[in-house]
Order: sequence, then structure tokens, then C-alpha cells
Amino acid sequence: MKKTALLFVFALLLNFATVFGQARKELNFGLIGANYEFPVHKDITLALGAGTNLDLDWINLGLKGNYYFDNLFGISDDAWDVYGGLNAGYSIYNGDENGKDESDINLGLQIGGRYFWNDKWGVYLELAGGNASGFSPGIGLTVKL
Repeated sequence: MKKTALLFVFALLLNFATVFGQARKELNFGLIGANYEFPVHKDITLALGAGTNLDLDWINLGLKGNYYFDNLFGISDDAWDVYGGLNAGYSIYNGDENGKDESDINLGLQIGGRYFWNDKWGVYLELAGGNASGFSPGIGLTVKL
């Protein structure tokens, strides 16, 4: 029942993203995950995503909220982004340690930065963690949609 409710929430948020997104939308994809990011304010975005950890024993489905510090820090160069935020979702345990299911609601934090080498493509580095799945660094590409 939890998984069905979570899937319903993701579908609802994806619909929200296509109706209320005001600025640029981005697709971030890397070695251990991907997310679809959409703005809700000039400095705040939400992102629906899925990922795993470096040991590949967790599948994380969730929503991230990021605050972009560019205006606060006076970063006027459009090539750079600096952000931090909160994440929430559901972490599904795929490991076989102790023979028990440790899947649980995951709450965590992330900080990151992004550099765009042209008007469409960039690279990001993110450090994230949560109470269920632990530390999960990310590196990958961003494409503006």
C-alpha cells in the first residue's frame, strides 16, 4: 500500500511540474541516479528522482527541494550554480545483510554545485545523505530542457 501511495504522489507532483514550472527545467543524470528538476520560485526548485548508493544495495525514490544561493552569494555568472536543500522519499533495501527488510522512509540533506560549459549542457557534483540509505555522493551531467 505504501508503494502505491508513493507512486500516486510522484504522479501528482509530475503533473504539478508541467503546469506550474516558471523558469528552466533540467534533467540531471549521473552514475547512480537521475532526477527531473523544475522551478517553483526564482531561487527554489523541486526534483523528482530515483537513485542508488555506491554499494548498489538501496533504491531511493524521492523528492528534493533545493535553494539556489547564486543571488544570495552574488554569483552573476550564469555558468555556475550553488545549491543546498532537503530530500524526502522512500528507500528500498536490496541487500541481503541480516536477512531482513530495512526499507524505510528516507529524510536527508544535500549540497551541490553545477557548471554549464554551454547554454544547454553542464556537469554537477552533489553530496547527499539520508537516515535510511546513508551517504550518497553524485556526479553527472545536466541538460536544460
